[in-house]
Amino acid sequence: MENSGDQFDVIVVGAGIMGSSTTYQIAKRGHRVLLLEQFDFLHHRGSSHGESRTIRAAYPEEYYSAMVMESVRLWEEAESEIGYKVYFKTSHLDMGPANNEILRAITTNFQLNAIPHRVLDPSQVHEEFSGKIELPENWIGVLSEIGGVVKPTKAVSMFQTLALKNGAVLKDNMKVSEMEREDVRGGILVCTENGERFWGKKCVVTVGAWMKTLVKRVTGMVLPIQPLETSAIYWRIKEGHDSEFTIGSGFPTFASYGDPSIYGTPSLEFPGLIKIPPNGGQPCNPERRTWATGHTAPVLDSLKKWIRERFGDRVDATTPEMVQYCMISMTPDEDYMIDFLGGEWGKKVVIAGGFSGHGFKMAPAVARILVDLAISGETKVADMKHFELARFEKNPKGNIKDYGHRVDLVN
Repeated sequence: MENSGDQFDVIVVGAGIMGSSTTYQIAKRGHRVLLLEQFDFLHHRGSSHGESRTIRAAYPEEYYSAMVMESVRLWEEAESEIGYKVYFKTSHLDMGPANNEILRAITTNFQLNAIPHRVLDPSQVHEEFSGKIELPENWIGVLSEIGGVVKPTKAVSMFQTLALKNGAVLKDNMKVSEMEREDVRGGILVCTENGERFWGKKCVVTVGAWMKTLVKRVTGMVLPIQPLETSAIYWRIKEGHDSEFTIGSGFPTFASYGDPSIYGTPSLEFPGLIKIPPNGGQPCNPERRTWATGHTAPVLDSLKKWIRERFGDRVDATTPEMVQYCMISMTPDEDYMIDFLGGEWGKKVVIAGGFSGHGFKMAPAVARILVDLAISGETKVADMKHFELARFEKNPKGNIKDYGHRVDLVN
């Protein structure tokens, strides 16, 4: 039942990394904020759990590089407040054929925006990493100083703890069933399946793979977001080489462009294992998941071949040692959706979703945007034209780009 204690300046729906970091920043600015989560806090059913996410400034789009660099500052600021680390720094290496469009666009972005980097030929990559990484003759490596690993579950917990310290109210097992305009007081009523009702002046919705379902239920609008089931795949480093691939030894986070499209992190969370998954996944319904790898046998075969060719006999590519499951939420152009819900909701409801498998690292910057939009109705953190919902009315494929997709959908 609604009471005076259930009135807030902002209600945030969804307690993954985006919702938790947003709640922290709202509370830090002195506003009364409520965070609602449909499952237990720190659950493993969405996109914000696990042991590692990559931080990299290596993007074809300059607006993402700028958001990453702002996020790095904010990650470090939050660490200083909580007193422990969630972000572990190293360099980042992008690799692929010298004529790959995405790789060339990354290099151009670095050059135009004076982001420190080096373009390396195969022999220089061999020398830089003491022979641990081998590239074909027609490939290049692009090495950036801005890289590293964030521990996801630990990071979400950090932001929730800081939010509590700053006076936020957090409630889990509160699945939102309806949202209603409250014309008398001019705010939003957020209703949950267990009968709770909370009033807020503004609302921020960050429900990940459930965004499409919730927005359709509340407004009838169908957002072009496709949840994918994907997996983080770990491989055994062969005996005698364990220390060579650790973050402490300077081994980089990395991405490989072309076929297959791959990303990876140094050995950190599980001693003797290195995470090397292919990009992509299989369309899924977040309410009825298969908990499968999301990758076909041919994709896994090409991944094994890539591991053998890049790392030689240092990593056992026979079979994965461990697999962890996750969801990502894709938009047609792989750009985020951050905007006011509009229509009858005007600027009272802000939504943020469709992070397309590359949003976690930017959560602090995204949170700043969301707080700005909710509190003042505008932001200077980024140019919002890249993320507006209206782009899909102009073109169903969204933003036009000169290079291909980074993430493959397996149908």
